[in-house]
Amino acid sequence: MSHRLARRAVLQGLSAAGVAALLPRRTQAVDSSSADRAVAGKDPRLVVHKASPAEIETPVELLAEHDVTPKEILFVRNNGVLAGTNTLQPHAGGDDWKIEFTGLVEYPRSIDLSTLRGLPTVERTMVVQCSGNGRKFYSAAAPCPGSPWSLGAVANLRFAGVPLRAVLEKLAIEVDPRAKFVTVEGADAPAKPEAADFEHSLPSDDVLERSLLALSMNGEPLPAVHGGPVRFVTPGYYGTMHVKWPTRIRFESAETANHHQVHRYRTPRKTITPGSPFEYGLENSEPNWRMRIKSLVLAPADRATVQAGRVAFRGVAFNDGACAIERVETSLDGDTWTRAELKRPADLCAWYPWQATHDLPTGEHTLRARAVDAQGRTQPLDGAVFWNPAGYCWNGVHQVRIVAT
Repeated sequence: MSHRLARRAVLQGLSAAGVAALLPRRTQAVDSSSADRAVAGKDPRLVVHKASPAEIETPVELLAEHDVTPKEILFVRNNGVLAGTNTLQPHAGGDDWKIEFTGLVEYPRSIDLSTLRGLPTVERTMVVQCSGNGRKFYSAAAPCPGSPWSLGAVANLRFAGVPLRAVLEKLAIEVDPRAKFVTVEGADAPAKPEAADFEHSLPSDDVLERSLLALSMNGEPLPAVHGGPVRFVTPGYYGTMHVKWPTRIRFESAETANHHQVHRYRTPRKTITPGSPFEYGLENSEPNWRMRIKSLVLAPADRATVQAGRVAFRGVAFNDGACAIERVETSLDGDTWTRAELKRPADLCAWYPWQATHDLPTGEHTLRARAVDAQGRTQPLDGAVFWNPAGYCWNGVHQVRIVAT
């Protein structure tokens, strides 16, 4: 209890203006704030859905300019608040950071940041995507409460950090075989004092194989707003599971009963009719863990005007890293599909750049793109088949409308 009270006490460090900003979420709206005012250092061209806790989206045309996404245009999705983190600068109090390991272990241990920094690191390039990315497309079938994310809550990032397994070895932590889940708590406090603290559970097998305690991003110290000084990242998983500012990691026999694990960040196990009510539970739904396969058209952007003739389209594809993406296909009619040129990255969890060319006569055209991986997974033509009340995990075939003149 004392640990949770201490985390809630972080609210005391907020300025009066910061507390005033902690208003209820506005549904299906865009905030009037500019991104650089919401988070110091962000590109003002980003779209602010909510200023605090920050929900900021990257326009697709900016994503198209980079293979690895720069921090200045990287989307932001924070659930809680932590004083001094609305900046791209490193966390001011990072040197005193500690992470505790507890639960089904022989006895609790902890590691401080200086010790963690002294351990060998590995680097992973990986897609980070908010599980609400694409919510506005679900809302076309039936309204979904929450920020109307389009396609820009996604990025390709290069994290360097210490594998969790290596940290356990350093601390001589023996994990009980009954520990089937790893639950991670962050230092941030709820936006509302009466709300649940933010934490998530992940399968222990995947965590021990994939997860890092990341210390840097794109070759620089991890920005405070993106989880610095340290962030728990698991390549191939949706962004909500990459818990920022971790302070405690628990090894447990079951998923946490926390509100954010049981009643949020889940999708129904069976398809439901758009607009239907749904009561989330551990048995009838599954967490937003591994990302669904997806392909995005980044250029030309939707509703762009191009010169008639041979037109080049560029985009990216990605999945959960369980296997390689084998092909990306594009179509102008939804029936005939042409294989695009696909570049395979060094890391299976990174995105795959692709390019396709089509002859466009004068007039309006719709280009569709879909990815297929080695397990045969692909994208539905109608992504609304997976409609859910929270609007999570959209992976419908991406369509852009182009006018050729």
